Amino acid sequence: MAKKADAKPAAKPSSKAAKVVAPPPKPAAPQKIAKTQLIDLVASKTNLNKKESGEAISALLDCVIGALKEGKSVGLPGLGTFSVALTAERQGVRPGTSERITIPAGKKVRFKVASTLKGDL
Repeated sequence: MAKKADAKPAAKPSSKAAKVVAPPPKPAAPQKIAKTQLIDLVASKTNLNKKESGEAISALLDCVIGALKEGKSVGLPGLGTFSVALTAERQGVRPGTSERITIPAGKKVRFKVASTLKGDL
């Protein structure tokens, strides 16, 4: 009887061979809560109906926007602080034409996250 030929062991991959690594999965886009959903949440957690919850949220937003327009900071405990920051005039480039432009000085809203919220995320 003929003997079976010994099977060769599988070849080890060369260290010079490029290793194919799959890119990490992209995180899912965060879900956005619309104002109507926020109204529903407030109504379910309080003794207010949807109309009253909507009025309360609108009043809160109006107060925050009004204070920011006056240049004041607004702190929301446990959430963070909104403030207005001045931006200096600077040079920029117009996309598409590569034309140099001057971007005027202005204001922008900044938000600093509360340290208690940072620890919870």
